[in-house]
Amino acid sequence: MKTTMFIRLGLTMLLALTLIMLAACSTGSKTATTDVKTRVGIVLTEVGLGDRSFNDAAFNGLVKARDEKSIVFDYREPSKELTAEASFEEFSKDKFDLIIGLSDTVKADMEKVAAKYPDQQFLLIDSTSELPNIASISFRAEEGSYLAGVIAGMASKEKHVGFLGGMEIPVLKNFEQGFKQGVLAVNPEAVVDIVYAGDFGNADLGKQLAEQMIQEKGADVIYVAAGLTGVGALNEIQSLGKYAIGVDTDQFFLAEKAILTSMLKNVDVSIYNAVKSFIENKHTFPKKEIVEGLAENAVGLTALHNITLSDEQQRTFDDLKAKISSGQTKITVNP
Repeated sequence: MKTTMFIRLGLTMLLALTLIMLAACSTGSKTATTDVKTRVGIVLTEVGLGDRSFNDAAFNGLVKARDEKSIVFDYREPSKELTAEASFEEFSKDKFDLIIGLSDTVKADMEKVAAKYPDQQFLLIDSTSELPNIASISFRAEEGSYLAGVIAGMASKEKHVGFLGGMEIPVLKNFEQGFKQGVLAVNPEAVVDIVYAGDFGNADLGKQLAEQMIQEKGADVIYVAAGLTGVGALNEIQSLGKYAIGVDTDQFFLAEKAILTSMLKNVDVSIYNAVKSFIENKHTFPKKEIVEGLAENAVGLTALHNITLSDEQQRTFDDLKAKISSGQTKITVNP
C-alpha cells in the first residue's frame, strides 16, 4: 500500500513538474516573439544630423516609432570615409528589414546596392526608382512652396524676392517653381531671383549668398531651402534686417526677427506612417510610390511671424490654398 502510494505521489509530482516546464517554455517562446522588432536602417544626406531641417526631421520620425517600441533603428551619415553606397551595403549585409535613403542625392548609390540584394526592401525619400524593391515617398513640395511664395509676395515692399536653394536637383526645382508662381499670383510685378549654392553643408557660403542677394540685388524676402547652408543664410538675413522663409521644420527659433513662416515638409510624419504601414502589412508596402501634398497635410506652412495679413490678404491666401488642396489650381513644374 505504502509503495503504491509513493509511486502515485511520485507520478503526480513528475506530472506537475512537466506541466510547469511546458508552461515556462510556452511563456519563453511568447516573450521571444513579442520582443522581435522590425529593424530599420536610415542613410542620411552628407550634411547629417544637426541640419535643423531635412535630416533631423527624418530622424525624428524613426525616434517616434522607436519610442513606441515598434522598431529598433540605426543610422549612417555618409562621408569620405563611409560613402552612401557603403552604408546601404552594410545595412543589407546585416539583413535589416527596411533601409531608408534620404533625397535624390543618394538614389544612385541605393540603386546599386538594391540591384545586388533583390530581396531587401528599400524606401527612398524625395525621389523614385523603377527597381521593384525600392518604394518611395515623394512630396508635392511645390504646393507648400506656392503658399510660401504667396506670403513672400504679400510681404515684399521692394517687389523683389529671392529663392536660395542648396543644390539644383529635381526636388528643389519644384520648390523654386512653386515659390515663384505663388509670388507672382499676388505680386505680378515682383522680381524673383534664383540662386543655388551647390552645397547643403556650408553655412559661411549661405551667409555670403544671402548678403549678395540683399545688398547687390535688392531682395527683401528670401525663401531658403538649403540645409545647413540655409542656416547661415537665415542668420545673415536677420542681421541685415530683411525677411526670410524657412523650410522642412519650423525654423523660427533660428532667426526670430526675420522668419515670416516656414514651409513644412512633414518628413517625420510620412516616414513614421510608412514604417507603421510596412509593419502592419507584414514587411511590404501597399503602394510602391507614395505621393503626398497639401490635401494629405504632408506639406504646409507654420504660423506666421513678423507679419500680419490684412483681411483681404487672408481671404486671398485661404482661397488660393483651398484651390490647390482641391486640385482646382495646378502648379506647373518642369524638370
